[in-house]
Amino acid sequence: MKNVKDSPVSLVVDGHQDIAWSWLELGRHPAESALAGRKAEKGTTIPANMGRRTVGLPECLAGRVGVIFATLFVAPRHAVRDSWDRRTYTTAETAHALATEQLDHYKRLADDEPHVRLITTAQELEQVVASWSNCDDPEHVVGLVVSMEGADPIREPSEVHDWHAEGLRIIGPAWAATRYAGGGRKGGPLTQLGRELLAEMTQVNMALDLSHMAEPACIEAVESYAGPVIASHSNPRRFHPTDRGLSDDVIGRLVTRDGVVGIVPYNRFLRPGWKAGDPKELVSIQIVVDAIDHVAQIAGSSANVGIGSDFDGGFGADSIPAEMDTIADLLLIAETLDGRGYAREDVERIMSGNWLRILSRTLP
Repeated sequence: MKNVKDSPVSLVVDGHQDIAWSWLELGRHPAESALAGRKAEKGTTIPANMGRRTVGLPECLAGRVGVIFATLFVAPRHAVRDSWDRRTYTTAETAHALATEQLDHYKRLADDEPHVRLITTAQELEQVVASWSNCDDPEHVVGLVVSMEGADPIREPSEVHDWHAEGLRIIGPAWAATRYAGGGRKGGPLTQLGRELLAEMTQVNMALDLSHMAEPACIEAVESYAGPVIASHSNPRRFHPTDRGLSDDVIGRLVTRDGVVGIVPYNRFLRPGWKAGDPKELVSIQIVVDAIDHVAQIAGSSANVGIGSDFDGGFGADSIPAEMDTIADLLLIAETLDGRGYAREDVERIMSGNWLRILSRTLP
């Protein structure tokens, strides 16, 4: 990629990364370089199952990815993707234990790594953002905002308060269908338990993540939830014509709530029919900008779209647009927006400002 000094933005916010899952399931330590990790994984089954690694702290720092929504993600056994996906649950107790282990790993990472901090308050967010104010300053910090993808680790709705006290700030009720909401592979609305969950989330002002929720659950949630609402990593259905893609109706409803849609630079979510093993050259970064533009056209402005890469969350370098190789290349989206004629302030909103606005409304 080009020298980062040529970039039109000084900060990138990534709305979705499964860092702890990748660390515990695959042994990908987040402080390690993605390129070094690729060398270490040669001769293993990991690249075939997960793709070549794209995320590591050195690449985040090089690409100005200064704030990341870092997930607590565990898969239900009934929806396990492959035989190598081992850390799964059948009960809420197991889900709770696995997610707690992931949260502990994030805390340990922040304690051990001077370039990583957990963001739990508005003041902590300001400090992380301030570390990027001078692009030549070597003391940049990557801040992690902890989110939960699939709410089954919350054993009962009242536990939201305990999770919030431990640093959780964003909850997505579904991945597959959960006790709380219809989701991927099984549709349906919010359950009664899901409605109780949202009521508890309102009390501590959690952000609600619609990604992976079935459309009936999305519509009910976006219309009823009083707090901040996002779709951290979801592409418009025009680009991903399945129930995992967001319909224009849901996008429009989210826009009326001043929410943000995080566009995923994943070829299968950008080009209908693209599948693992197809040439990555079939998908250009221009299509990422097309998806961004689609949301902006529905919204009538750039205020409701960002990036949620989901990199290393089930796919790797061969499944992302042709021009991209690691997380550092998210900066190429800013350059492409700039080349399309987007104003500098609009590029900054898309690459960081819109997510920062959501966080300013969410963090205590």
